[in-house]
Amino acid sequence: MDRIVRAWVDGWVVSRGAAPPVVEGWGYTIDVGQKGHVTRHVLGATNDRVEEASVRKVADAVTAAGVWLKVFAEPSAVRPWLGAGWWIDPEPGYLMSVPLTDTGSAASDGGLPVGYRLRTWTRGGVTRALVTASDGSWAARGQIAPTGGTAVVDQIETSAEHRRRGLGRFVMRTLTRAAADQGAETGVLAGTPEGRALYESLGWRVEAPLASGHFVGDRS
Repeated sequence: MDRIVRAWVDGWVVSRGAAPPVVEGWGYTIDVGQKGHVTRHVLGATNDRVEEASVRKVADAVTAAGVWLKVFAEPSAVRPWLGAGWWIDPEPGYLMSVPLTDTGSAASDGGLPVGYRLRTWTRGGVTRALVTASDGSWAARGQIAPTGGTAVVDQIETSAEHRRRGLGRFVMRTLTRAAADQGAETGVLAGTPEGRALYESLGWRVEAPLASGHFVGDRS
């Protein structure tokens, strides 16, 4: 199975406080424990190595609503392999990576704009960064979970009122530097189309597209 996928799975479960992944012949099963996200299945292959038979096998075995499926291939290719009852996001996500030595530091972006405040803290192996505005309201956030030589960046968000001010870049650089200081050498993330441009501007590269689907519980 792809090592970048394994790195993402290991970091994601730490970041989200999910159960340790169960290794399957085709990938990984993770119990998440949320109402709309009970369990997720992650295929271990990427790109041309993703097999239709494996995707169908996993999808056909799902009978409960709230189960998610992550496949590192284009959604347009994956959709015909899923049976009735599956919803799939038509837009691809992206599995991305970067050598953490190439990410620089937050200071290289000139620091935070005037009026903003950064707070960082680490708990349970996860380092979080919070940027607040002058009135104390939320402006941007993110978190990173190092697991040995790799670290998974997760939940990078900027408030709509505070976009295009470099806050996302600042948060990313703050987090990746923190992970590098803890010994991680490679950063991994699963990004959205909206976030891809930011990540690529910071040196991240796309390893594979990501199709995300979940079972809605109706096979009729």
